[in-house]
Amino acid sequence: MKRAYEDFEEGLEIPLGPYTAERDEMIAFAAEFDPQPFHLDDEAGGANELVGSLTASGWHTCSVLMRMMADGFLIDSTSQGSPGVDFVKWRAPVRPGDRLTGTARVLSRRLSAKHPTLGIAKIAVALANQEGVTVLESEYSLLLLTRAGTAA
Repeated sequence: MKRAYEDFEEGLEIPLGPYTAERDEMIAFAAEFDPQPFHLDDEAGGANELVGSLTASGWHTCSVLMRMMADGFLIDSTSQGSPGVDFVKWRAPVRPGDRLTGTARVLSRRLSAKHPTLGIAKIAVALANQEGVTVLESEYSLLLLTRAGTAA
């Protein structure tokens, strides 16, 4: 049975990952979607004073997070998508070989005023590398059918 709105109680924590950042994947993503030099080349990354080495695009890290959430809970839920993301913060660079794990935590939830078989859960997510350094934080709303909504 898929997780429905009722299963996303406030305080619920769901583990995410692991995912290992592969150099070739990072560069391929950057080449197509975020071709800044420090995402494409070791030398350019090393020359960047802020990052000091090749780093993953933040948007690649968001894509990895999306996959981790899909595998961790979305595919086996009554998810109806999201009306949007409140914020994304890239806290530290993701480097080749980093092993990312994370947590999704339900901050709050409520039923939709317009659609009584639809619930809205506020979710906070955080990803960290193998050293425990947080690399990404985000919050968003998740739309979920209630059990009554799945019976319709």
